[in-house]
Amino acid sequence: MKIVVVGCGAMGSIYAALLAEAGNDVSVVDANEGHVAAINAHGLRVSGASGDRTVMLEAHLRPPDTAADLVICAVKARHVAAAARDLHPLIGPATAVLTIQNGLGSADVLAQAIGGERLLVGVAQGFGASLPEPGHAHHNDMKAIRMGAHTTMDKARVEEIAALWAAAGFDAAAVEDILAMQWGKLICNAAYSAPCAISGMTVGEVRDHPRLGAISRSAAIEAFDVAAALGITLPFDDPVAEVRDFAGRMPHARPSVLLDIEAGRLSEVDVINGAVPVAAAQVGMTAPINAALTTLVKALERAES
Repeated sequence: MKIVVVGCGAMGSIYAALLAEAGNDVSVVDANEGHVAAINAHGLRVSGASGDRTVMLEAHLRPPDTAADLVICAVKARHVAAAARDLHPLIGPATAVLTIQNGLGSADVLAQAIGGERLLVGVAQGFGASLPEPGHAHHNDMKAIRMGAHTTMDKARVEEIAALWAAAGFDAAAVEDILAMQWGKLICNAAYSAPCAISGMTVGEVRDHPRLGAISRSAAIEAFDVAAALGITLPFDDPVAEVRDFAGRMPHARPSVLLDIEAGRLSEVDVINGAVPVAAAQVGMTAPINAALTTLVKALERAES
């Protein structure tokens, strides 16, 4: 299958390398000139839980003018709108687009630009990925990839794409209720994204901290309660146990929100912790813990900018 990964950061690099190693025709698009140059010169290296390999593939700063069978949109949430405007050269009559971001809302932005009928929504759980250097991605774990139709894509087509990922070594599966999977991940991210960014700690350190750990768990419980009020059927019934298990799988991981703060970039906190009070308002609730955590991270962003 001809696949183009748009957004070849830490997670996009993992997707691209494993799918290419499985025999697919994979190329990548990313705005990071150093990363693109390193991939074209030396190949894309991915190390960590899936092993250590270097694959040779083409990297571009802008999408090539050639339609793909599958486009994977792996940019961060704040870049989805811009990416959506640039995807059109890659899309032919039969192209499927799989979008995978943290938090909530990105798929709706993309659907408005390319049409929901060709769009799948993906959830990546428990990877703990980072870019140690240009051309090299590392991940601490690789729990699961779940995907589902945004609107009307045929179930068989979703299952075909999920099988492609499974053949590349991912724990990948098609699901009917992708919104439930998104909220399941959001609860884990809410527990650690902002607390880690504020403190500079890893997820394991936050989990075990006598004071921050309590805040982390409270953020997860708050998000869980909002999901329940929205009628979301979550894949677990104990948010504290879920987020503790999440951290236990990759205690040394440093969430992307923390990495963004350290790099002086705007983070995705608005679509993670910040998404909880927005959703809460829809059902007449408040989410003061996640709202406060979001405000603190935004203050750090301003201080670093």
